[in-house]
Amino acid sequence: MKSALEIKPDISYKSAGKFEETRFEKIHNEIFKSSAEASIIVAQEIAQLIRSKQEKGKNCVLGLATGSSPIKVYEELVRMHKEEGLSFSNVITFNLDEYYPMNRENNQSYHYFMHQHLFNHIDIKPENVNIPDGTIALEELNQYCIDYEMNIKNAGGLDFQLLGIGRTGHVGFNEPGSHVNSGTRIITLDHITRVDASSDFNGIDNVPKRAITMGVSTIMRSKRIVLMAWGQNKAEIIKRTIQGEISSEVPATFLQNHSNATFVLDQSAASELTRFKTPWLVGECLWTPELKSKAIVWLCQKTKQSILKLTDRDYNNNGMSDLLAQEGSAYDMNINMFNILQHTITGWPGGKPNTDDSHRPERANPAKKRVILFSPHPDDDVISMGGTFSKLIKQGHDVHVVYQTSGNIAVTDDEALKFAEVASDFIGKEAADINFKEVIHFLNNKSENQIDSLEVRKLKGLIRRRESYAATRYIGLKDENTHFLDLPFYETGQVKKNPLGPEDIAIVKEIIAKIKPHQVFAAGDLADPHGTHEVCLNAIFAAMGQLKTEKYMDDCWLWLYRGAWHEWDIHEIDMAVPLSPSEVLLKRHAILYHQSQKDRVMFQGNDSREFWVRAEDRNKNTAVLYDELGLAEYEAIEAFKRFDY
Repeated sequence: MKSALEIKPDISYKSAGKFEETRFEKIHNEIFKSSAEASIIVAQEIAQLIRSKQEKGKNCVLGLATGSSPIKVYEELVRMHKEEGLSFSNVITFNLDEYYPMNRENNQSYHYFMHQHLFNHIDIKPENVNIPDGTIALEELNQYCIDYEMNIKNAGGLDFQLLGIGRTGHVGFNEPGSHVNSGTRIITLDHITRVDASSDFNGIDNVPKRAITMGVSTIMRSKRIVLMAWGQNKAEIIKRTIQGEISSEVPATFLQNHSNATFVLDQSAASELTRFKTPWLVGECLWTPELKSKAIVWLCQKTKQSILKLTDRDYNNNGMSDLLAQEGSAYDMNINMFNILQHTITGWPGGKPNTDDSHRPERANPAKKRVILFSPHPDDDVISMGGTFSKLIKQGHDVHVVYQTSGNIAVTDDEALKFAEVASDFIGKEAADINFKEVIHFLNNKSENQIDSLEVRKLKGLIRRRESYAATRYIGLKDENTHFLDLPFYETGQVKKNPLGPEDIAIVKEIIAKIKPHQVFAAGDLADPHGTHEVCLNAIFAAMGQLKTEKYMDDCWLWLYRGAWHEWDIHEIDMAVPLSPSEVLLKRHAILYHQSQKDRVMFQGNDSREFWVRAEDRNKNTAVLYDELGLAEYEAIEAFKRFDY
């Protein structure tokens, strides 16, 4: 599947071309800048197949997937149906899997998912939709699975199979240990798979332990297979699948033997592939400054030496002889790289006044800056840059923290019920903005899939808001410098959010125009489980883009921090802010003010640690890396990357 939107690696190869570039890879893959671009290309291929079958008077048989990966594909197919007349009248679909047991009406069922995202919006015939039934009696399941296989065969087999991939390497729900000859069947879900699904089910205890899935052999009989993967969380399993040996321990590796399979990836999902992570091991390349930094840091870690101890032999023995020849000597190269990394370190994140700033990451002037710290959720500020936040205030800058969403869905019902009962007992029969008796009644009688009432959502939002005030006061921020945007895209009462809209962008634009900042800090970590960080960042990009012609924006720098899931790699860091032991402790206490997010995190992704532990470990690990490279030894470091918007 070729595309004009294909993104090349950020290096250029001088010699053997495409074959050498991909020589470690055993499955054809295409890399795109974003999942949105990639999804449009995949949707176009599906649409072309549907139309070609229509011209021949034939049915088009599609195997479909669920999860976050195909959502934008389905959105584009719906758009083409509504705006371009794409008809699905000749389409027969077979879904990969379904949780077991699972009622169709449950909003976590794949039946619900497919109708919500696709079937309710197109002209497909209901009788042509096939989704495994999670309500079949256990004793009837074997025959049901046999019949599902026969229905696929009788339809003429799958013309096109859309896939995602789990962290265990599962396709469909074919977990590690699945046999290459396996057919449609019931399977026990891997613990990691259930952990990854736990945020959708409000806790792992609510995730079904079994599922019905198409088998590996069923998938492999498809005439065409496209597997999609987005984000850093998928990078490691993508590398194992594309470059590793075929093994039932990573069922996706069976796709190496399919004659017409393509992996469609964004740059983050492809980041661990050898040609991206260590391209100097693939072939000679053009050495950009960023690539030099990346390679030298990698070489230090591989040889377990500091930068200034690297020798000519180290470079020659590790695929970097052309860089050595270009630079002349290891000594000069090492000194230069040491200085580059040294200049990223500063204890003055707003710039140090009355100082030569030519080798500092931030400007000395103006000495007192107006700063906006954007926080997607009401705790990302202290989790990701609590120490830097404190330094900016102590060093006299006019700091404003802006919480973009209410974060209400991350408050458990039990937590909300506790607050409602306390408030009800305290207020008694007096008037209140929230009818706590009704809230208590709602929470005590809430059904499994019921969306919170507006009053419950208001209470949960207030819980997050008051926790935020407590944390920012502890950091030292004035209440009037704490802002809550409650962006509309988030306020659905569900895990699934609305797309970013003009109203969201206008709200972000208004706060920027009001403060006229010299610095903007924003969350650049796009690995959060439900995409809120990405939407919030896109709102900032759009707002700053619209304001770019304003004079005050000439002096505005955008710094990106990462959240509780990943840190910037050393070669990506433009500003490293060291924290003392007391500042690490201050940051921890600020995070702990967010009591509703402690002990039972609802949306913690694939990391079971609490957010304060993750943040502390991440900051300390960054400091260790700087120390091992031969730079100063610090207790912890918060890292930032400058972004030219």
